[in-house]
Amino acid sequence: MLALLAVAELLGMSLWFTATAVSGELGARWGLSPGQVGWLATVVNLGFVAGTAVAAVLNLADILRSRAYFAVAAVLAALANAAVLVAPGFAVALGLRFATGFLLAGVYPPAMKMAATWFRSARGLAIGTIVGALTVGKAMPYLIKGFPDAGVEGVVLGASAGATLGAVLVAVFYRDGPFTFSRGRFSWGLAARVVRHRETRLATAGYLGHMWELYAMWAWVPAFLAASSEAAGHGHAFVELAGFGALAAGGVGCVWGGWAADRMGRERLVVWAMAVSGLCCVVVGPLFGSAFALVAAVTMVWGFFVVADSAQFSALVTEVAPEGTVGTALTLQTCVGFLLAAVTVQAVPPLAEVVGWRWAFAVLALGPAAGIVAIRRFARLRPGGE
Repeated sequence: MLALLAVAELLGMSLWFTATAVSGELGARWGLSPGQVGWLATVVNLGFVAGTAVAAVLNLADILRSRAYFAVAAVLAALANAAVLVAPGFAVALGLRFATGFLLAGVYPPAMKMAATWFRSARGLAIGTIVGALTVGKAMPYLIKGFPDAGVEGVVLGASAGATLGAVLVAVFYRDGPFTFSRGRFSWGLAARVVRHRETRLATAGYLGHMWELYAMWAWVPAFLAASSEAAGHGHAFVELAGFGALAAGGVGCVWGGWAADRMGRERLVVWAMAVSGLCCVVVGPLFGSAFALVAAVTMVWGFFVVADSAQFSALVTEVAPEGTVGTALTLQTCVGFLLAAVTVQAVPPLAEVVGWRWAFAVLALGPAAGIVAIRRFARLRPGGE
């Protein structure tokens, strides 16, 4: 079941960066400015925020069957993504990308909850595997683009076909495990109950620090690699593959992070991962224009650690959230995290124009620093947490 969910999650979340991967081509097609190109990435985050906010308020992840919720959302997201190919212009494309993000709110949190029903002692590894699959899935458009003559149509339609297949896999083959969570009843106050719970609130605060960095890194490291290669006078033969590698390394990082967290403790793993990724935020910029193999290697290390801790914030929530609120707590956590991520995703391109790529990523280190503080406070509330 974990393998099935991981494959479905990989396929479903491949929709996220399709427009970003081909932003140059879409920008040329519609005559977009750099700021407008940036919005093609940011608006997916905003759509996801809106989708998770609606799901949290309506308690969808706690009152709907996760299998049906995932499958329907994935199919609708695939259709919205494919429709970008027939969009007459930028405004309609933005609306479709927003809709894609909105619908993916029914793919990510439910998959984590479904995986958690099959695992208790190894829950960190299980959710880490799901987030790892998500990470590789988001990198897939860059891999597809790396194939000769893939083009815009190949990237967009390939991702939509994959998401539809993921929906079918879950709808037909998935069943809940033995550690199911109690089905909640609708309550307007359920989200407020989650917010008032101190342990859940601190776990979410740590997640916010993590998200300050994560999506800005994912969205703009491929552009950083391309600019660095050009500045060093190298060709672009391996830039797309290096961009895929930087993101896909996080898939391995998530699985490792889950394995390590189940052994050393989630809080300790989170602190170490954020410390390394925060250091990479500062180190990678000065390497701009250096030997491409060195720059690519550092971005892969960054990609490994930037998301190695991601699943553990969710695992912590499944362990401490009040009874009957786990789905809503996970949805609310991702909602506020992606809202914050939209800020830094949109901020990096203007920063790169003003201070250059050498320093544009340094501001992202503030997130891991704040996240470490929150998780250390969280650890003090749990016996043996530090």
